Amino acid sequence: MNSNPDPHSSFPRHVAIIMDGNGRWARRRLMPRLEGHRHGAKSVRRAVEFCRRNGIEFLTLYAFSTENWQRPPSEVSGLMKLLSQFIDSELDEIHANDIRLRTIGQLDRLPASVVEKIRTAVEKTSKNKAMVLNIALSYGGRQDIVNAALKITQELKSGALEASAVTEEIFSKYLDTAGMPDPDLLIRTGGEMRLSNFLSWQSAYSELYFSAVLWPDFDDNEFMAAIQEFRSRQRRFGMISEQIEAGERAY
Repeated sequence: MNSNPDPHSSFPRHVAIIMDGNGRWARRRLMPRLEGHRHGAKSVRRAVEFCRRNGIEFLTLYAFSTENWQRPPSEVSGLMKLLSQFIDSELDEIHANDIRLRTIGQLDRLPASVVEKIRTAVEKTSKNKAMVLNIALSYGGRQDIVNAALKITQELKSGALEASAVTEEIFSKYLDTAGMPDPDLLIRTGGEMRLSNFLSWQSAYSELYFSAVLWPDFDDNEFMAAIQEFRSRQRRFGMISEQIEAGERAY
């Protein structure tokens, strides 16, 4: 028997975060909204470092939704510049820490210069294995499901796939997150209590944690509080407590 169990053994394997509250953080300080996003980028770095340090294998961040295109053009342009600057400033360290960068969403809607940087960063880190940093950009959960359904429909029509073979597991392989486990823990900062079209399929059995803390103030202590809450819950996946305690598998 191991007398020194791994303290991270009950940590989530995959954490997803809705990074909410940048604008309100700035407004409370009489700053432009983009300053809130700029400070939010510092919290992104803290979150990545926290996950890397604590053995969390996958971190998915909701950086820009399909609905965010409705924001004022000046704010959208500023967010794209911040994304470009984030890649410039953080890529070398991400790579040095053996972190693989992935993206989900409709990249073709982003400025060409930003897309080129993203693709370069993804390629540079493609063989890294310690952790995956997955950035959701121009992403919508419903659109992800629709796109998967369209791909499956095409394969059914071509005969490459039989209707009887379509299962939840097969369907998941057509989503943007193919190859990644579903999030164990989904965190939303900023006090709102909704998913806002984020990972609609993938979060079906995620543990949800809502924090009143605005994203720029979400530090290691706040992250650990979310982890501790996650560790205190019993994930039953439709079974009863007695089955879980008896060691029966959920799948």
